[in-house]
Amino acid sequence: MNHPFLIAQISDLHLKAGQKLTYGVVDTLGALRRAVDHLNASVPRPDIVVISGDLVDFGQPDEYAVLHPELKRLHMPFYLVPGNHDDRQHLLAEFANQTYLPLSSDAPLDWVVEEHPVRLIGLDTSIPGSHGGQLTECQLLWLDELLARRPDVPTILVLHHPPFITGIGHMDREPFRNRAQFEKVIARHPQVERLLCGHLHRPMQRRFGGSLSCICPGTSHQIVLDLQEDAPAHFNLEPAGYLLHRWHPLEGLVTHNAVFGEYPGPYPFYDVNGLID
Repeated sequence: MNHPFLIAQISDLHLKAGQKLTYGVVDTLGALRRAVDHLNASVPRPDIVVISGDLVDFGQPDEYAVLHPELKRLHMPFYLVPGNHDDRQHLLAEFANQTYLPLSSDAPLDWVVEEHPVRLIGLDTSIPGSHGGQLTECQLLWLDELLARRPDVPTILVLHHPPFITGIGHMDREPFRNRAQFEKVIARHPQVERLLCGHLHRPMQRRFGGSLSCICPGTSHQIVLDLQEDAPAHFNLEPAGYLLHRWHPLEGLVTHNAVFGEYPGPYPFYDVNGLID
């Protein structure tokens, strides 16, 4: 396969039931509907969509019941991992038709998909009852063995919590618990092209274990960019966004930061006389 493979990443949907506004302010359902419409109308259209956690706001069954039909409107396959706002049991009950997901919620909802030009591994970093994230020793061992089996296959990891400190104090206070051990695993497997994360509601990047860890902006609201250590936990309504990852076997993986919504343009750079003055 020598043509590009496009992966759209959305994150932190925070869906609520009963048309409630998230935090009394954010129309997360409307934002998700606009995102789905945007992705479906894209030219070229993404081949798949990955969703990096916090699918709903309180992990309730009625929230997942609102989410599922909206995601079914996507014209391409979607793959999801839970975040700290999710509930494994309720998520799995609603999305039982997603055959890549485990059959039981008794353990983290990790998965692997082998059918695309890049290998996808979903990692459940959620800790029930906690805001922070981790991968257990069993998960790290599973990941290490899984990566060792196919060292020549380009691989993308999808997880909710970014395994690094960001400088946004109120989010960093509950960091990824065993990120050093996780980084050692990644460093042993150079075929890992990206770690696709959410949680921070802002686009960020950091080298991690010789790979690149990317955080996706929120599909609706964003966390305020305030790098003061004692900054309050605030969000705003900056433009909602997503990441578009373009894989090509000869050119590698390129990640584009994009926004949802309608804006003025496009405008030409050139007319019949050349560059417009």
